[in-house]
Amino acid sequence: MDLKEIQNLIKFVAKSGASEVKLEMDDVKITIKTGSEDSKETTFVQHIPVGNAVTPQPAAPAPAAPAAPATPAAVVESSSDDNSKYITIKSPIIGTLYRKPSPDKPTFVEVGDSIKEGDVLCIIEAMKLFNEIESEVSGKIVKVLVDDSSPVEFDQPLFLVDPS
Repeated sequence: MDLKEIQNLIKFVAKSGASEVKLEMDDVKITIKTGSEDSKETTFVQHIPVGNAVTPQPAAPAPAAPAAPATPAAVVESSSDDNSKYITIKSPIIGTLYRKPSPDKPTFVEVGDSIKEGDVLCIIEAMKLFNEIESEVSGKIVKVLVDDSSPVEFDQPLFLVDPS
């Protein structure tokens, strides 16, 4: 496991909202703790030699990112001229987005649907947990920006909503 993979793992854990993750592989043992008193992440990496004593090597901690709540979607006013009247609903976590509760059911929302605060817009699967993403605004869905069963990043735009 190289430094880039460790840094990506740290970012993933910080955005997922988990408070502690332990990972053990053949020659590497990693513990990542978030949400400590001073809001900094602590990461310990140990390379375990095959026949000798254990040598701990702490990795440089990544900048701490606040943990996003899993249920409400992030809402940001759009700043482009064309869409200035629309509100952008963004992903609060990273994972796989599903627009339906199950494959044989209809989608939660479509373009043209009216929504209100608390309505479920989609589900994001993160680390085998299915998180319902609820609207924090009322309005009408103008555009769906992601496809069903597609991976989404933290803060990625998901929907455009006309609040009027």
